[in-house]
Amino acid sequence: MKKYSGLYSLMEEDFNAKQYFEALPDYVRTSICERADNVNSFQSLKDYAENLLRGDD
Repeated sequence: MKKYSGLYSLMEEDFNAKQYFEALPDYVRTSICERADNVNSFQSLKDYAENLLRGDD
């Protein structure tokens, strides 16, 4: 799995990650952006988003 320096480089290089991120609710995107340096792969992006979305149940 390729590692990136953060969320923004991930989205620049991985179109699927960018599409996934842009489809998330605003509050999830905001929370992820606050910790952008910790998101270094598509899997970490998905894991983080799923954890945030789990609170919606």
